[in-house]
Amino acid sequence: MTDESKRKLALVFLGPPGAGKGTQAKLIAERYGIPHVSTGDILRDNVARGTGLGLKAKAIMARGELVPDTLVFDMVALRLRQPDAEQGFILDGFPRTVAQAEWLDAFLERELIDNAHNVKVRPIVVQINVDYNQLLRRLTGRRTCPAGHIYNIYLQPPRVDETCDVDGLKLVLRSDDREEVIRERLAAYERQTKPLVDYYWNKGRLVAVNGGSAVRQVTGQMIQAIEQMSAAEVKSGRR
Repeated sequence: MTDESKRKLALVFLGPPGAGKGTQAKLIAERYGIPHVSTGDILRDNVARGTGLGLKAKAIMARGELVPDTLVFDMVALRLRQPDAEQGFILDGFPRTVAQAEWLDAFLERELIDNAHNVKVRPIVVQINVDYNQLLRRLTGRRTCPAGHIYNIYLQPPRVDETCDVDGLKLVLRSDDREEVIRERLAAYERQTKPLVDYYWNKGRLVAVNGGSAVRQVTGQMIQAIEQMSAAEVKSGRR
């Protein structure tokens, strides 16, 4: 393990649907020995376990309302205080707004100090950029077998058109994989994320990588960017 990998890291991954955030989070988490923290997973876990926070969230969602930031903050804080996150974490799906980013900055200022390097830990934000047309191919090309096997008619097609290689069942196009739905999801992401990208860019916290390359190449770009920013900030004492 390199000296860089022993440093405490607070990583935030940004990227549109289909950019490969989940795949990269798994690989980067293995590299640094830190957990991949998805706010969606946190919410589902709290609801499933019937925690106090989960019961509050469940009641709010049952009314068709959005879970408020205050409740999300409590869930995220509880998760990031777990022993497996002592050396850092990867956040996926949080923050989504500038207000959430400001909360995260304040949380890290109080609670995540890298005593070994005598620095405060601030987030390194990795933006995974993928060409719009490539995103459409990744998302609209997805076909799902009723048994759970997933294909892509452009990138990973079945041997027989529209038929699962494993069990011979007919593949289906899910409603949320239709092009009109995908285009709206991508447009919504751009609208919602731009202020967040600007926020981190102005703070010098943002690095961008080309997510259109092969998976391992993207991982290599991300590791290089993370370690360069981490090392530079430790050296300068700004972190």
